[in-house]
Amino acid sequence: MIPYGRQDVTQADIDAVVEVLRSDFLTQGAAVPRFEAAVASLVGADHAIAVNSATSALHIACLALELGPGDILWTVPNTFVASANCALYCGASVDFVDIDPHTWNLSTAAFECKLAEAAKAGRLPKIVIPVHFAGQPTDQERIWGLSQQYGFKVIEDASHSIGAARHDEAVGSCRWSQVTVFSFHPVKIITSAEGGMAMTRDGELAGRMAMLRSHGITREPARLHRADPPPWYYEQQMLGFNYRMTDVHAALGTSQLTRLGAYVERRNALARRYDAALQGLPLQLPMVRTGNRSAFHLYSVHLDRSRGAEYHRKVFDELRKRGIGVNLHYTPVHLQPYYRKLGFHRGQFPQAEIHGESALTLPLYAALTEEQQDQASSALREVLQDA
Repeated sequence: MIPYGRQDVTQADIDAVVEVLRSDFLTQGAAVPRFEAAVASLVGADHAIAVNSATSALHIACLALELGPGDILWTVPNTFVASANCALYCGASVDFVDIDPHTWNLSTAAFECKLAEAAKAGRLPKIVIPVHFAGQPTDQERIWGLSQQYGFKVIEDASHSIGAARHDEAVGSCRWSQVTVFSFHPVKIITSAEGGMAMTRDGELAGRMAMLRSHGITREPARLHRADPPPWYYEQQMLGFNYRMTDVHAALGTSQLTRLGAYVERRNALARRYDAALQGLPLQLPMVRTGNRSAFHLYSVHLDRSRGAEYHRKVFDELRKRGIGVNLHYTPVHLQPYYRKLGFHRGQFPQAEIHGESALTLPLYAALTEEQQDQASSALREVLQDA
């Protein structure tokens, strides 16, 4: 089976992890700050807070921005559930904004309309989480402009898009957001096995997130309530969590980061090969918006939706039978059973629902060979001809 995504681990990565395993610190040593500094330097952010997953990063970002009961968070339905769940962890409520039918990111047109209606109803969001689907940056400057107009905070869910850029501005710089979150899961652009990171330009916000990832505890003299404390002294100043990243994971992430540029270039080259190979088939291919450099975490296509749900399932199953590990990104969050219980239902966000009914993710990862890619393209062509 050729998977839709896969990590690429080299001997250099293994050596970096072994070095930590042989050191004095497996956690809370020097490797995590080194990884944070390397990512911050790469994307042009002032602060980086490494955690054990992007889900944890979303959670502490929401808490640091004081999201809580009575507040509302908006995101898109075309995402992994963590983009919405982070609001519920804080006791806030969730709503969604439909996606653009071309980029499959947040629709700024739908967003502007929903904001105007929410302003009239006195139900504006406190936080908005736009998601960089498949590695393509969202229209962040427009979203940021609307945040200044309506007063909400912005957390970019850039789990798919480390290495991407908008107008030559690296995703993660936080020029157009309070916080940007990256994921280092094994199927992402680079991996730390499990892990995530929150980027920000705000030192106070960074300090709160750093405390929240470690039980709400601080040892920083400037933050302590006690003057002239003894060397063993620390304070719990908020209710935090054990979301720390280990040095073992950070060492892998730092080693992987040295190949980020090559990985993104390889993914873009493979995406161009797919574009050429799949021309003329009854598919909507992914597009990259002018001004964007996609990281191409995913290569998703739309099948002919007029053929119905059975056609979608048949193409999926036939490709799996031929050893092509296709997947779906995503079943819309608002249609998940848990969210249906909260009152969401089919028909509310039609573009996200169309995407969920017709999308197909093809194999794409840095170590994918051209022979494997040709196998996937040929299999898709054959299945579409027979379906």
